[in-house]
Amino acid sequence: MRLGVNYTPSQGWFHSWLDLDHAAVARDFAQIASLGLDHVRIFPLWPIVQPNRSLLRPRALREIREVVDLAGEAGLDVGVDAIQGHLSSFDFLPSWLATWHDRNMFTNPDVVGSLADYVREVAAAVADASNLLGVTVGNEVNQFAARPHPDPHEATPAQVTQWLDAMIGAARDGLGNVVPPAGVTHAMYDASWYDDRQPFLPEHAAELGDFTVTHSWVFNGSAQRHGGLGTGSVRHAEYLLRLSAAWHRDPARPLWLQEVGAPTNVVAVEDAPEFLERTVRNAATVPGLWGITWWCSHDVARSLADFPPLEYDLGLFTNDGETKPTGRRLAELAERRHELVPVTKPGPGIVVDDSDPTTYRAQLGPGGSVFEAWNATAEEEGVGPHIVLRSRIGESVDLAPRGIVELRAVAVAALEPIDVLHPAVTTV
Repeated sequence: MRLGVNYTPSQGWFHSWLDLDHAAVARDFAQIASLGLDHVRIFPLWPIVQPNRSLLRPRALREIREVVDLAGEAGLDVGVDAIQGHLSSFDFLPSWLATWHDRNMFTNPDVVGSLADYVREVAAAVADASNLLGVTVGNEVNQFAARPHPDPHEATPAQVTQWLDAMIGAARDGLGNVVPPAGVTHAMYDASWYDDRQPFLPEHAAELGDFTVTHSWVFNGSAQRHGGLGTGSVRHAEYLLRLSAAWHRDPARPLWLQEVGAPTNVVAVEDAPEFLERTVRNAATVPGLWGITWWCSHDVARSLADFPPLEYDLGLFTNDGETKPTGRRLAELAERRHELVPVTKPGPGIVVDDSDPTTYRAQLGPGGSVFEAWNATAEEEGVGPHIVLRSRIGESVDLAPRGIVELRAVAVAALEPIDVLHPAVTTV
């Protein structure tokens, strides 16, 4: 199993792309490699690379490649994200998509065409790097598509399919004949599984791109309901992996836990190392898990303003390079990664009633019937149960390859109101 970290530059955060400091980046990568991790995920900022709809800056594209090469010198493979998009509560949209030029990023033909050009060129810039892990279309761009975003670029599920097909196709065009280990993927935050308003659907994750990618954050109600070290928190990533796999028609399709972290607004600072270890160990039990990429490498400097408080304390290192307790704990796990193996023994399967496509997702999130039944079963069994869709049973899907020997229906209960919020607007 691959074990890595999402790279947050120690000097200047992602604004460092404005004036790239190669020595600082190399120093960061050496620190990351010292933990025994094998890869990083990097985030060039979209408006810097494409400041005008018809301008892709050659120097910015070269610098993406230079960062990939610097990671290689430290012995790290690199996953490259294209559309940022959105990072740590801040939106990074180019000026040609807002205010006087306000257009929908998912449906406007000119925008979609220019975005495809951007993704293609980013992929081409890194295609022949020997340490390229893969290309991800963008970071949680689904948060732009619906509320609670204050200015959503609304789209239908069919339009989302067309948009993702265009972006994934552009990335593959840019890579040419190169097929990196993690291929071409796209990333959604968990509202796609938990919020019925989202036009980005679970099947988009499970059917488009080469891996099914999940991002797990317990400030979404999990930790508030279960406590920072409760089952619903330290098994949330495992749950989301098993939930996303329920949409797999191919049971061998790889899973990538591409983002997971210990948010200290709901996990006590002193509990963060234990949260990390339990989360990683539980996630590693899921068959088909290709890798885990922790969020994140370095803290945000306190001198930078207006971040949600939790964002300043998510790193494995402080921003001046001191290894934190979470960093030491992940290094210990990396050293013992042979212990991180899937559990393949047959067991029960929780049935998700997906017969009403407009309402069923509310049952999947924290406080929902499926979520709470899954956690209760995990406590009873000692390992998280499989999940299967009722519609798949109707298709006579073969449950044996998935290790499901018993089906357990879940009574749909009335829910307390819950919203899946971004940490920028989450209250605890």
